[in-house]
Amino acid sequence: MTVVNRLGLHARPAAEFVKVASKYEAEITVSRDTMEVNGKSILGVMTLAAECGSQLLLRAKGEDAEAALDALAEVLAREFGQL
Repeated sequence: MTVVNRLGLHARPAAEFVKVASKYEAEITVSRDTMEVNGKSILGVMTLAAECGSQLLLRAKGEDAEAALDALAEVLAREFGQL
């Protein structure tokens, strides 16, 4: 997935990402380069320092994993009104 928000995955989008991820039972991880974090941890997601154009790898394990990945892809596709 590519971060499209021009300000990157800063506090507000990261909080939305974690909020959506936390709705699912699946274990969710997010990777950027060599760093992998818990997708349900705001501190972890912000630690990725994902700016606009960053490539993130989302992984989910569990019975609702596919739904979780679909929902999180939608979150990353948003620009949060920051055009």
